[in-house]
Amino acid sequence: MVSKEEIKEIIDWCEEVKKEKGIMYTVERNPFRDRIRWMSKFPLIEIDRPKETANQRNLVYDSTMGTLWQYMNNTWMEIIPDVDLSIGRGEEKE
Repeated sequence: MVSKEEIKEIIDWCEEVKKEKGIMYTVERNPFRDRIRWMSKFPLIEIDRPKETANQRNLVYDSTMGTLWQYMNNTWMEIIPDVDLSIGRGEEKE
C-alpha cells in the first residue's frame, strides 16, 4: 500500500538531493529499498530525467509537477496514494 506520507518523504528527499547537487538531472541509488516495501523494485531514482530517456526499471521524480512515476503496462504511470477503504468502519457517527 502506497501512503501519502511515503510519497511525501520520497519527494522531499528528491528535492533535497536536487537542491544539494544543483544540476539539471541526477540518478541516485534508492535509499528507500529496504524500508518502504513498494520501493524495493526500483534500483535507482532518476530526478528530473525525462521519462523518454529514463530506465524503465527506475523510479522517476518530476520536480516541475512534484510527481513520482513508474513504468507499468508499457506506459509511464504516476504513483498516487492508495485509497484507504477502512475509513469509517466500526465507528459510529454522532
